[in-house]
Amino acid sequence: MSPKSTEASALRELKEIIQKQKREIDDLRSALAGTNKSASKAPTAHGHGPPVDNVDPSSYISSPFYKLAFQRVGWLFVFLCSLSLTAVIMNEFEHTLSQQIELAYFVPLLAGHGGNTGGQTVGSVLSALSSGSVTTNYAFQVIRKEAMSGLTVGLILGTFVGTVAHFFGGISSHVSMVVFCTLPLLSTIAGTLASSIPFACKAVGLDPSVIAAPAMTTFVDVTGLMSYFLIANKIFAWYGLDL
Repeated sequence: MSPKSTEASALRELKEIIQKQKREIDDLRSALAGTNKSASKAPTAHGHGPPVDNVDPSSYISSPFYKLAFQRVGWLFVFLCSLSLTAVIMNEFEHTLSQQIELAYFVPLLAGHGGNTGGQTVGSVLSALSSGSVTTNYAFQVIRKEAMSGLTVGLILGTFVGTVAHFFGGISSHVSMVVFCTLPLLSTIAGTLASSIPFACKAVGLDPSVIAAPAMTTFVDVTGLMSYFLIANKIFAWYGLDL
């Protein structure tokens, strides 16, 4: 066979291979287009309709800072005013604090813990809602799970903090008992509120990404502080302390 005929044969084989690969690529493109079309029509997780959020991520980058500020300042003002209730609570229990100054040591710790617990829960729920893996139909199941998780965390941390505070920090037994009893309740409140607020926002058509976190912080701080002092008064009475 001459060199020219060999080259011609090789070229034909190469063209056939290229044409075959082109057909395969076209077939793959057609299959992929059909998959995307069916996915856009199909219900999302658990068969409950479209995803919760269809927000274009680029809209956040393109939004000017003052637009974000104006979107947030109204709700933050409302929650800032609500946080003034903490000052009212502190004033209401001023006598208790003056008699048991050790209680004041744990106010920042409890406020921070409530915010941390609620923040983790809010982040998890918002992420699940935005991805479509959870819908409002599963609200009760999610809230119950987060409440039980908060209770478990509170029992573990309450035992640890109360024990360390008493035996290593020199805190009196009755104040250590108050901390031990408050942490489980605070964690449960934080988990319950933090998981409820995003679903409540969705139910009334509000944006949970703007409202959920500050609302959770406000409610948890107020209810947690009130619970702390009410529990303190009960436990001090059990110890026979005169307030």
